[in-house]
This record gives sequence, structure tokens and C-alpha cells, in this order.
Amino acid sequence: MSDETPRTPAFTVVSGSPTPEELAVVVTVLSRRGAPAVEDRKFSLWARKSRMTRPSLSPGYGAWRASAMPR
Repeated sequence: MSDETPRTPAFTVVSGSPTPEELAVVVTVLSRRGAPAVEDRKFSLWARKSRMTRPSLSPGYGAWRASAMPR
């Protein structure tokens, strides 16, 4: 006696007779589609903590004028 539950197939072939290579392509595409890619997890610039910190000011000629200019 096995305590495994019967598993239902993920997909079934309704018509036609695909080759094993064609079925492998379909399985690969479906398995890749379910997991999000790492590149999709980008953070917004608004949410970054570094945006809240001010860059350090360096003293020198024209530093006072440059401190009021936009970056």
C-alpha cells in the first residue's frame, strides 16, 4: 500500500500525435513560464534608501554656488 495521492496530469494531448521532441518543447516552455525571472524583480528608484541620503559636500572654489545647483 502506498500513501501517495494519485496525481493528475499537467496537460493532455487532445488531438494529433506529437513526437517526444515536440512534447519536450511544450514541457520546457510551460515550466519556464511559471517561474518569474530574476531580472523581473527590479526595485523602483523611489523605494531606494540611498535616495534619501544627501551626497557629501566638498569644500573648495565654487562649492557654495554648486550646492544650490540641481544635479
